[in-house]
Amino acid sequence: MSNDLRAHLAGDVLAVVSQSGPTVCFFDAATDALLDTVQVAAEPHELLFDPARRLLWCTSAYRSGYYNAHQGHNTKVTVIDADTRRIVEEIDLAPEHGPHGLALDPARGRLYVSVEASADRPGGVVVVDTATRRPLGRIDTDAPGPHWFAISPDGRTGYATNKEAPFVSVVDLDRGVLTGKIEVPGSEGLAVSADGTRVYVAGPYLGFAAEPGADPGIRVIDTATATVLDVLPTGPAVLPVHLTSSGRLLAGEVRISPDADSPLGRQAPGRLTVFSAATHRPLGSIEVGRFPLTITSSPDGRFGYVSSIVSSTVDVVDLHTLTPVSRLTVPKTAEPGAHGLAYLPRPA
Repeated sequence: MSNDLRAHLAGDVLAVVSQSGPTVCFFDAATDALLDTVQVAAEPHELLFDPARRLLWCTSAYRSGYYNAHQGHNTKVTVIDADTRRIVEEIDLAPEHGPHGLALDPARGRLYVSVEASADRPGGVVVVDTATRRPLGRIDTDAPGPHWFAISPDGRTGYATNKEAPFVSVVDLDRGVLTGKIEVPGSEGLAVSADGTRVYVAGPYLGFAAEPGADPGIRVIDTATATVLDVLPTGPAVLPVHLTSSGRLLAGEVRISPDADSPLGRQAPGRLTVFSAATHRPLGSIEVGRFPLTITSSPDGRFGYVSSIVSSTVDVVDLHTLTPVSRLTVPKTAEPGAHGLAYLPRPA
């Protein structure tokens, strides 16, 4: 596909984590050119862009390895200037550890970082002041591994998905307390609708701890009643979920079979499956790299970006036609590779 279709993205940048790099790579969103690479703390996982401060936040969850197969937790969040691509600060959240999921409330200047349980406390969410970049406190989620976290548009409610625990944790961000648990059979990625009335949750947990008979799909949660309204069926298990500005719900399906020689199993190409968020109708799907783990999109909702950790690639997809645009190769030093994504619009 011609880059003319992406000419309007000139000056925009796509940031991509390489988990084993350990790096954050910056690609030109219009041409796919690699612009820069920043070395960060071991095992970076997720990225989040703060457009007001033009800072990029990057969590590093482990010293090596990945969830339930690692050699010790990391405690670092790296802050990167999105324009100079230089590290501003490295925040140490210790004694909290295993930072992963990120959510931003720009109105209140709060960053939320999910952290894993330790011997004396359950998993939870650390609250960070984005001005001072200092922790303000933590909110318990009553689960060992709250891995993904999202907040309502008004910044008052947070939702943590928990891999092994059979519920989504609901927290009151004003009071800093756990207020509810929504029953799901282990959960992965999630997204909150623009009006805050729905939360879309991938489940069950990809590992072998999910409830027997739990069908893969996206649970549609009604936030007013804290109940599951619908399940959007998928073929294999889904990990990442993303909502575009144009009302498309994107799901990354992982196609895996057991392999005695690999803890990640035998990987086939994954699939990006697209639904209408308004009608829940499936709109189509397209093949992507092996083990899709993170999804984002351009601000206009035209292009989707799917990072796949085993193939260490990012597939750029035209969401209007569900056709491939290009595939980025993300440098890695070992397994695993490409993970977190952040789209950085050019400065106004």
